Amino acid sequence: MKKIAKIVVERPLCIGAGTCVVVADKVFKMDEENIAVVIEGHSASDEDILAAAQSCPTAAILLYDEDGKLIYPPEKK
Repeated sequence: MKKIAKIVVERPLCIGAGTCVVVADKVFKMDEENIAVVIEGHSASDEDILAAAQSCPTAAILLYDEDGKLIYPPEKK
């Protein structure tokens, strides 16, 4: 897996399940609307970030590499 350079939470897809916070509380928190947001300046490992994205029941967390290519979730063919 390439290094994760960018994390995007698709707000319309987030249902506030909070699994990302449970898995990676140094990376994600819930905002006042109970939507996940990325904590600026986090220092979590790529493995923790990927695990959090994979835990999302609606695949609302998108991970990109330094070239801007989607790492997770895998593109549907």
